Amino acid sequence: MKNGTLIRPQNSACPAIFYPAYTHEQVRTRQSTGVFQKVGECMYRHSSNGVYYARFESGGKEIRRSLRTTDRASAQRALAWFKEERKQVDPAQGKLTLGELCDRYWQTIQHQKPKTVERKALIIRHLKSDWPTGRLTQVTKIKPSHVDLWISRYRFGPVSRNQHAAEIKHIFEMAVRDGIISRSPAAHLRRVKLAKPIRATPSFEEFKAIVESIRSQKFNGHDAEESADFVEFLGLAGLGKAEAAALRQSDIDWQREKITTFRHKTKSGFAIPIYPQLKPLLLRRRRDDVPNERVFAIDNAKKAIANACRRLNLLQYSHLSFRRMFITRAIERGVDVKVIAEWQGHKDGGKLILAYAGDSGASAPLPLRLWPRIIG
Repeated sequence: MKNGTLIRPQNSACPAIFYPAYTHEQVRTRQSTGVFQKVGECMYRHSSNGVYYARFESGGKEIRRSLRTTDRASAQRALAWFKEERKQVDPAQGKLTLGELCDRYWQTIQHQKPKTVERKALIIRHLKSDWPTGRLTQVTKIKPSHVDLWISRYRFGPVSRNQHAAEIKHIFEMAVRDGIISRSPAAHLRRVKLAKPIRATPSFEEFKAIVESIRSQKFNGHDAEESADFVEFLGLAGLGKAEAAALRQSDIDWQREKITTFRHKTKSGFAIPIYPQLKPLLLRRRRDDVPNERVFAIDNAKKAIANACRRLNLLQYSHLSFRRMFITRAIERGVDVKVIAEWQGHKDGGKLILAYAGDSGASAPLPLRLWPRIIG
């Protein structure tokens, strides 16, 4: 047949299949309509569309890639960048798989805290079991779209998503440092903005009522005075529960009227004054004969605070609420945010402190004799 060929299958139940005939001109590939022309060292231009291409040898292997531009100057810059990129890659590691990369990364995080290692182990298991192209995919063949597909498989909240994104970025950043790949396929990931929670801050009257309510309880699992003093210290000193629990008698310098403490969150030590409103409490708990003894025997007063708030029909405050109360009242009374930042062990000049009250119009630092106004 001139117009085509009719193929009739042996099974009569199947319809006949018609294959049209094409001329030689019709079946020519698009590639045959143009040719590559060498226009510079390691650079070629295709005559059909004017696109520039790179062609050079790297690590004993010929590399060919489109430079994705018809502008010669742009092509020369792209070629130089591409050749430099290839120098950073170790050809011997080109066949390393995603699973092997995860195992290598796993060995580098064993020194971290147990809970951190546990969380990262879960993310690594997700990578190995749920990767779109499988754990045996070569790292050099992983694309940004593969990363997006993997992270979109989960229906988790913004915190978990940020943790997964941060971890996969760390893994591929290690691959870049090791010369396995030149660019991370996860570099485009961005953190999801978390919703700003409304944190309750007690008034000073509520704070005093909570302390008195705790002190009035005779049976709260341990000495009520201990819990009450612990909470009172948080509000009057403006410190967190970790700093309060770690405080020892030797940390209180009565001669210089300073308290030296350690901020666990930033892993840095700092000193605060013995505020006039705080001094009576510390005098009650002073024991010069045992300098290494803890000032407070408990690590937290979580249950005592919760029960007191329930008895007083207040919002459920936490240890951190009393620290916010201290900072907020200091700002409201005109204490310089830089001074408050020093009292909190911050080294940002007060930027974080301003988050507690926004534009509070803080003024110059108050003199020592006026510090009772901060809380009292």
